[in-house]
Amino acid sequence: MNNKRYSSKWQRFQELFITTCLGDMPTILLGPKLRNLVYRQIFGRMGSAIYIQNDVEFMGTDAIEMGNSVYIFKGVRMDAQGHENNKLYLGNGVAIERYVDIGCLDDTCIYIDDETFIAPHVCIAGPGDIKIGKHCMIASHTGIYANSHKFADTTTPIRYQGVTRKGIVIEDDCWLGHGVTVLDGVTIGKGSVIGAGSVVNKDIPPYSIAVGAPVRVIKSRVKNLVASS
Repeated sequence: MNNKRYSSKWQRFQELFITTCLGDMPTILLGPKLRNLVYRQIFGRMGSAIYIQNDVEFMGTDAIEMGNSVYIFKGVRMDAQGHENNKLYLGNGVAIERYVDIGCLDDTCIYIDDETFIAPHVCIAGPGDIKIGKHCMIASHTGIYANSHKFADTTTPIRYQGVTRKGIVIEDDCWLGHGVTVLDGVTIGKGSVIGAGSVVNKDIPPYSIAVGAPVRVIKSRVKNLVASS
């Protein structure tokens, strides 16, 4: 136990030292190339041609893995701390735009598959597992929350009643519009389009067009496929 605690503290020290020294180095001073080279010492895995802009905050880097040609832009926060089983994975060609916040919390896997684009100011949070498929587009100010506060007991403050952690799946080739909220326990089927401002509180069949708060399916993208609301 003591050895594990010491190893964790040493990992965190290395993480802070390296990211503090190199994290603010701007592009004009070869910052991305140096980060690409040196960050490999502290990350679980880094593929080739990784581009990380300045002012990106990483925590729990030993639990973060990236494929090839990943782009992470200024102001992003990625937190994989909290449990030894945490994992945060970015597939090949994933792009994480400015000021995106991704947090695993406790015993969580967040998996973003190949060539998915995450727009600015998106929040993706556990502790439920989250799987976002390939070729997805997640528009700005979207929230993907794999947790929900329990509140059945009126004699106990809600903050002490715990949370759900059913998990969220967004299958391949989905487009979530501006300001969509995806709640715990939801699966969004392959090829679906979710309209701006929608609150997704139930499963969405593949190739659906869905809008509203709460969300409802208004159309299918596939001919002769009947969409159910």
